[in-house]
Amino acid sequence: MKFNYKRYGPILRPVIEIKLKSNSKSLRYEVLVDSGADFCIFHSEVGEALGIDIKTGKPREVFGVGGKASLYYLHKLEIEVGGWPFEIEAGFMPDVSGRIMPYGLVGQKGFFDNFIVKFDFSKEEIELKSRTK
Repeated sequence: MKFNYKRYGPILRPVIEIKLKSNSKSLRYEVLVDSGADFCIFHSEVGEALGIDIKTGKPREVFGVGGKASLYYLHKLEIEVGGWPFEIEAGFMPDVSGRIMPYGLVGQKGFFDNFIVKFDFSKEEIELKSRTK
């Protein structure tokens, strides 16, 4: 399955739409396919919209490029990409704004461990193949 890169100002980014499901609620959400991210991390507002009490999750810290620590809370949920559902554990981060980062991140654990991912910048596309389907 192939997805086109999306343009944010002058920059092309490998951003795709996925579906998140929890507590019998679901929503579509854009995510950056980030090979440098260890985990999947989403905005806390997204978790709240899914009926998740964010701060009841396992607290963890992540360090960004500038070395600043940010707190996030791990929860189990389902992601669906191109009709393929996967149960994952993802972090919800209260201190990140949708204005600063308008999408979530999918990383090594929860995304890359479920897909073979091919980036083709010259074609401006990402190709995903399920490892289990």
